[in-house]
Formats: sequence, C-alpha cells, structure tokens
Amino acid sequence: MVFGVAFNLLLLGYLKYYNFFLENINSVFGVDISFDNVLLPIGVSFFTFQGIAYLVEVYRKDCKASRSVVDFGCYISMFPQLVAGPIVRYNEIVKSLKCRKITLDRVYLGLQRFLIGLAKKTIIADKMGAVADYVYSLPVESTNTSLAWVGAVAYTLQIYFDFSAYSDMAIGLLKMLGFDISENFNYPYIAKSMQDFWRRWHISLSTWFRDYLYIPLGGNRMGTVRTYFNLFVVFSLCGLWHGASWNFVFWGIYNGIFLIIERMGFCHFLKKIPSFFCRIYLLLVVICGWVFFRADSITDACFYLKNMFSYNDASIPPDFIFFKFDHMYILCAIIAIILSTPIYPKLYSYVKNSLTLFGIHCALILSLLFLAIAIMAESTYSPFIYFRF
Repeated sequence: MVFGVAFNLLLLGYLKYYNFFLENINSVFGVDISFDNVLLPIGVSFFTFQGIAYLVEVYRKDCKASRSVVDFGCYISMFPQLVAGPIVRYNEIVKSLKCRKITLDRVYLGLQRFLIGLAKKTIIADKMGAVADYVYSLPVESTNTSLAWVGAVAYTLQIYFDFSAYSDMAIGLLKMLGFDISENFNYPYIAKSMQDFWRRWHISLSTWFRDYLYIPLGGNRMGTVRTYFNLFVVFSLCGLWHGASWNFVFWGIYNGIFLIIERMGFCHFLKKIPSFFCRIYLLLVVICGWVFFRADSITDACFYLKNMFSYNDASIPPDFIFFKFDHMYILCAIIAIILSTPIYPKLYSYVKNSLTLFGIHCALILSLLFLAIAIMAESTYSPFIYFRF
C-alpha cells in the first residue's frame, strides 16, 4: 500500500507540480534551472485520488480487491466524472459494476439532473463568470469599492454553480448508465460556520482528505495542539491540490485558520447568536477566501481585498455599464442567489405528487435545454473552472 500510494503521489507531483517546484527553487536560490514541457493528463488529480482511495480501502479491508481489469479500468476512467469529479469510492459502485439496472425512471431522473447541470453552467455560471472576469481584469486603481464587491460576489456564485453544475451532469450521466454516487454539494452557502461549510462543499474531496490524511495523522485524538497542526497540514495540501500556485496554498491555509479558530471556541459563540448573523459571518469569510482563489497572486488578492474594505471612489469604467444595465445579468444573479438555497428540492417534492405540475415541470426542464443550447450556440468556449485542477 505504501509503495502504491507513494508511486501515485510522485507521479502526480511530477506531472502537476514539477515546474512549480523548479520556479520556487530558481527564485529562492537564484539559479536558472530550465523547465520541462510537462503535459498534464486530463483528470489526473481526480483519478490519482481515486486510485489512492482504492489502495487504502483494500488495505483496510473496506472492500475486496478487483480481479477484473475491465471493472477496475471502468472505475478509474469512468468518463462522466473523470475530468472534475466527484471523487468516487470503489465500494460505492462495486455492486453496480457487477449488476446494473437501467430503467425508464432512472434515465428520466438522470437526464433531468444532467439538464439542470447544463443550465446552471451555461445560464448562470457563465454569466456570473463574465462579470467576475471583467472586474478582476481591471487595474487595481480602476476598481472602486462597489465594483470590487460586485466582482467578488459574482465569482462566489460562478464557482459554486460552475462546479456543482459539473457534479450534477456527472451524477445524471452515471444514473442513466446505472450507477448511483454520493452528492458532492449540499447548499454550502447556507452553512452557519466554516466547519459546516466544509461538510457541504466538494464533499467527495473534503471526506477524502478527512479519511486518508486527517485521520491517519491523528485527527483530533492526539490533543489540541496536534489537532490544530493536522488541520493546518490538511488544508495547506488541499489548497496545493487545487493548483500549483501560492495563492491556492494560501487559500487552503486561510480556510484552515478559520477552522482552527472555530475549534478554539468560536463555534460555541456561533451557536448562541441568531442564525442570520452566523450566515453573514460565513458568507463574508467565504467571499474573501474566493478572492485569493481567483486572483493571479497573493499580492493582487490583498490589493483587491483592500478595495473591498476601504472606500475607493474610482470612477466605474464606461464599458462596465452594459453589465450594470443588462437585465439578464441581474436576473441571473437573483436566480443564482435563490437557487443557492434548498428551495428547488422543496418545490419538486410538491410537483412530483401532482400530474399537472409534473407536466409543467417537464416543460420547464425542456425549455432550459433549448435555452442552454441557444446560449452555447452564440458564445465562445467556456471550460469548467475545475477542469484545470
């Protein structure tokens, strides 16, 4: 197991971080080591973590080792979730690999989930992304306080709907193929603390780090100081996993620090105050964190945050006016905020019990399909954010 895990990590380290390490060595020691043209395989971060999870599960006897190259190959290279997750555990799908049931109901539910994901990506995420990309591309001195908040909120909505859209599409496709996998998002922006947020955001990744790094390091069983150290290590590596850049590492450390603060006693304070203030705290922390995730460097992120929290009356660039007065962007932002809450599942529970409402619901889903196709037809290439991770 040790050999298998080490081999996977070394391979991932070379493919994804080789040039990053060389760049830092050149900077620190003043040398000039030339970079190699390392080609990054599609989905390497995800299938490497799935391979490690499989090795550890077999070692712990949580599942039996596969004796079929075809079954194991299907698990590792399952195309719907290969590029951007969710990270699937082998014991989740081992039964389906042997015996799958494809029914009309499953195809309908899977198709519905896929189309909702497609609509979230094309109608909401890409619209919010256009606003965020514009604001973040502006020089620091041209970004006033209100514009900085617009860009930060737009990116907060974009990254959630972009990544959850891919997860929806992957879950939907797999359901149509006869596989059931766990949910990857559970409305993270309604969380009341950072601990709660990480139970809801990218669940497959956070549970992977919990089960295969945090707990083996000792978890919270070896005293307070060791628990804080473990959290710091886990979230530093979680940030590095997202990309070979120091701003991703800092984003991970930033999240880890707030989790440590909550474990130090702040979580008890959060339980005593009204839920509204807890959610405001969570959103402020998350929005500021996404600035480090989106900015090109830590320095740029710090300047951006300075514009957000210190009054800057720089004039709004004239070409931003089309965002401000385009009702489509405003409508998408409102819809995104509403859909960030669990209102859709509650409405759907009423719809499926009424034949008339169910028919209307099907018509709306088809309408989303045609709208998504129309938007894609007139837009340029817009990859998923997590495609590069």
